[in-house]
Amino acid sequence: MTRPWDADHDAEFQRRLGKTAAEVGASRTTQDCPEIWELDNGDIAVIGREATDAYAGRLPKGVSIGQDERLVIIPGRMLSAAKPDIRDA
Repeated sequence: MTRPWDADHDAEFQRRLGKTAAEVGASRTTQDCPEIWELDNGDIAVIGREATDAYAGRLPKGVSIGQDERLVIIPGRMLSAAKPDIRDA
């Protein structure tokens, strides 16, 4: 069965949403920074700390993580800083 949406691995990074991790005080280096990016096809790429196993046993009802999916965590201030850059649907 075909999924209604799947990640397009050929999409390119278009623009950062929000500020850099250093700008919001979430990183001391440029080597391990959380990021939120819009891809050229309109999808969003998130770089964060992988936490799938830590949350797998306590997901809210109706929430699941597919075999090819990972739960990542970013600082809340990263998403808040990106809010002005996020387009309305």
